[in-house]
Amino acid sequence: MRWQVEVFPNDVAHAMRALSSLLACGAAPGDVVWSEGAGMQGDLLGEAALLSPPVEAVPLRALRRLPAGFLPLAETVAMHAHPERFRSLHELAVDLAADPRRWRDALDPRRLALERTAREVRREIHKMHAFVRFRQLEEGDGEVRYVAWFEPVHHIVHAAAPFFAQRFAAMRWAILTPALCVHWNREGLAFTPGVDRSRAPPPDAGEALWLDYYRSIFNPSRVKTAAMLREMPRRYWHNLPETQAITGLLQEAPARSARMVEQASESQRRMPISVPRVVARTPRTPQEQLADLGRRARHCTDCPMASAATQMVWGEGPVGAALMIVGEQPGDQEDLAGRPFVGPAGQLLRRALQELGWPAEQLYLTNAVKHFHFQPRGKRRMHKTPGQREAEACEQWLEAEIRLVAPQAILALGGTAASSVLGRSAGVAQSLGSWWARADGVPVWVVHHPAAVLRRAESGAPGFEDWVEAMRPALQRSMA
Repeated sequence: MRWQVEVFPNDVAHAMRALSSLLACGAAPGDVVWSEGAGMQGDLLGEAALLSPPVEAVPLRALRRLPAGFLPLAETVAMHAHPERFRSLHELAVDLAADPRRWRDALDPRRLALERTAREVRREIHKMHAFVRFRQLEEGDGEVRYVAWFEPVHHIVHAAAPFFAQRFAAMRWAILTPALCVHWNREGLAFTPGVDRSRAPPPDAGEALWLDYYRSIFNPSRVKTAAMLREMPRRYWHNLPETQAITGLLQEAPARSARMVEQASESQRRMPISVPRVVARTPRTPQEQLADLGRRARHCTDCPMASAATQMVWGEGPVGAALMIVGEQPGDQEDLAGRPFVGPAGQLLRRALQELGWPAEQLYLTNAVKHFHFQPRGKRRMHKTPGQREAEACEQWLEAEIRLVAPQAILALGGTAASSVLGRSAGVAQSLGSWWARADGVPVWVVHHPAAVLRRAESGAPGFEDWVEAMRPALQRSMA
């Protein structure tokens, strides 16, 4: 027996009833001819559009007997424009009715093809949400109405419309398309037949303002043309007002990027932070100057870590301390407490200082990098070694600390600290066992970071006792 089924592009519910009726009748996919009507399915046509299969007593009963995931997939695929989509759905439905276990085969070629089709439909709905641009029109009664023109590839207007009704509930609007138009009167959605592009609204006064705003936020240094075309294919361009400016902005992008890089490099050539020795009218002690420097550093945003960390962790100790100890960066507990060397590695350092007979409160403890650099892993924040950019951003604050504290010697803990203090790349292994002099003459002694001692099995650092002895020359030099 041959079956003739007429469906309508924008009536998914009717198409699903037809498919379910065919399945209930036992119609073979090869015996069914699917045709698409040009008009809208609805009150005017009713069930008469279903030509051969009888209507089920309970709608969609046959489809609901299939695995639960099939009906949502079929409803999405039905919105696609491919002429063979209903035949493909019918073939898979017949096989699933015979053996529902086939649905478990996620690699079935027919199922994969239908899922790709469904993804294209969902992507088109997303693009309609993103690329519809309303234009303001004055109605005869003085009320404002907003109208947009859009040209979807697939039959998605019904599925996309609720988003606009929720987002623009207080507006009177309409979206015109070639196949189907949707209208919102603040109370409900209404659908009418499609119209010609000549009915599209003309530009309004707000469009020039939007273009000015778009030009102002366009960042030429982030332009990736291939990615832009992938997210905003050219077929949408002629309906978007901002595309009037895109061509010119893309042509100007290389020159604008070069200027931005040049301006950024100029701004990074900062003069060192001045530390006045005498302040007119309001003389301050060096300790007060150091505290004021810390308050200023708390507002620093020169690196991305500043916004991610809880707070900036400033140094701790007296001005004039004989020895300054410089670590890499604050850890998780330091970031939360706002104090240096209070976590596991810091506690190991304080224990070592006790064994050396030097109270930590008489030393100046700080870090080369002032913010916690971490990588989220679940609910935990895992330490991540700071890069050159972070170290360079914090260099001004470290140098100002050194000038104010004026230590007799500096003990650098680890390679990052050594590089920041000495102003050059300095690995721990190459720096151990000898003194290094800074440009200002302050001697620097380098040892492993206490965190490396804690995990010495993987880092190759010495044991605790050997590490303590390695620090002794720095203490002896500072006391000399």
